[in-house]
Amino acid sequence: MRESVFQKSVAGRRGFQFPELDVEESDTPSWILRQDGNGMPSLSELDVIRHYTNLSRLNFSVDTHFYPLGSCTMKYNPKINEQIAGLDGFVNIHPYQPEIQVQGALEAIYELERILGEVSGFPHVSLSPSAGAQGEYAGVMVIKKYFESKNETRSVVIIPDSAHGTNPASAAMAGFKIKTVKSNESGMVDVEHLKSLLNKDVACIMLTNPNTLGLFEKDILEISALLKANGSLLYYDGANLNAIVGKVRPADMGFDVMHINLHKTFSTPHGGGGPGCGPVLVSDELKEFLPYPRVVKQPVEKNPAGVEKPEYVVEDRKEASIGRIRWFYGNFLVILKAYTYALTLGRDGLEKVSERAVLNANYLKERLKKTFHLPYDSICMHEFVLSLKSLKSQHGVSALDVAKRLIDAGIHPPTMYFPLIVPEAMMIEPTETESKETLDAFLTVMEEIYKESVSQKENVTGAPFNMPVRRLDEVKAVKEPRLTL
Repeated sequence: MRESVFQKSVAGRRGFQFPELDVEESDTPSWILRQDGNGMPSLSELDVIRHYTNLSRLNFSVDTHFYPLGSCTMKYNPKINEQIAGLDGFVNIHPYQPEIQVQGALEAIYELERILGEVSGFPHVSLSPSAGAQGEYAGVMVIKKYFESKNETRSVVIIPDSAHGTNPASAAMAGFKIKTVKSNESGMVDVEHLKSLLNKDVACIMLTNPNTLGLFEKDILEISALLKANGSLLYYDGANLNAIVGKVRPADMGFDVMHINLHKTFSTPHGGGGPGCGPVLVSDELKEFLPYPRVVKQPVEKNPAGVEKPEYVVEDRKEASIGRIRWFYGNFLVILKAYTYALTLGRDGLEKVSERAVLNANYLKERLKKTFHLPYDSICMHEFVLSLKSLKSQHGVSALDVAKRLIDAGIHPPTMYFPLIVPEAMMIEPTETESKETLDAFLTVMEEIYKESVSQKENVTGAPFNMPVRRLDEVKAVKEPRLTL
């Protein structure tokens, strides 16, 4: 086990010395002073640097390891994004400054909204939500507000059995009842079952397209027509947008509302609780219900005194809006990173992102299906799902075991046991930024793990072996976390 900084402490060592006080000392009552020191360890600067640098090397991240997560796109964050977000003119402003002083920041917000509108087909965008789940909740609340404005009481949201868990959670938080539509033998929405669920209580269906199996819903136009005929709306979960950005626009499929995970499709980093940004986008019919504030562009004018008025202004409270869902205008520096990414790639570059993400996923799929079971064997989009059910039943090796063994190879495990409709699921998403050499190395590791599972399963069921700690009781670790030595 690695030593903590307290165990490395040596009395008398220090890494920093404060200058002598230049004010007169005064008598301090003894009851105010510590009697037992400050409790902090004593280390040199070098001790501290080495300790925390070595700890950081234990982390798995996109910058250090292959990260084929699946379900939640973990793509490389180009360093130019961080450089732009770190400029003084952006870092050292404040949202309470007069609008005329922050025109550049407001323009960046406005222009990113315009770009996202072009990508999605939705002309109205709010960057307020702090994450995809919050954007999803805001979108469902927009739908609820829409039906309230029409004096319609619709209490049901339909969600596929393969959906992300945030879908039913967001709908339930907004006060809706959930009905589940089954997947058919091809892994798509069962249209006949959907028809049986439709009635005047249905507010919307929440769809991810491509879905969590990595398959494009080929019946999307029929699904859209069915919902429209029922007076219902379509909600698009943008978590898998990386597969189709620049290729297909959700609005053109018939969707009415969506959210985008900037910290997935538009490269800004996420994980560890944030920060993130989950813009919500809507059609013309729903624009008045978007959360505020909104940045609006107006003609440049001068008042009678000759003073120029700001071109970009903040439009605040609106009566029909679902209201404010967070302070100020969203996670501004995340917005800047996404804006930088979009400008760097341009329209053609964003389209190539999708092409290469899909190419990489299909390359892995075609190779791995020779060794592992592929329950839905068709062309995938950006991700695909293997089933390790036979490996477990025949050799006693589970998806969890394989995932832990990948850690020994320096590869972050893919998503496991999701979607729930696939037993012993392992969802793999390589993203567009990985090279063929990296993909081939991953394939070699997966094939070696399979051989181990058949002939030396203790090498897999006991993994990981070369990490600071071995396999943990994950339930106990969550319920009784050990935060100190």
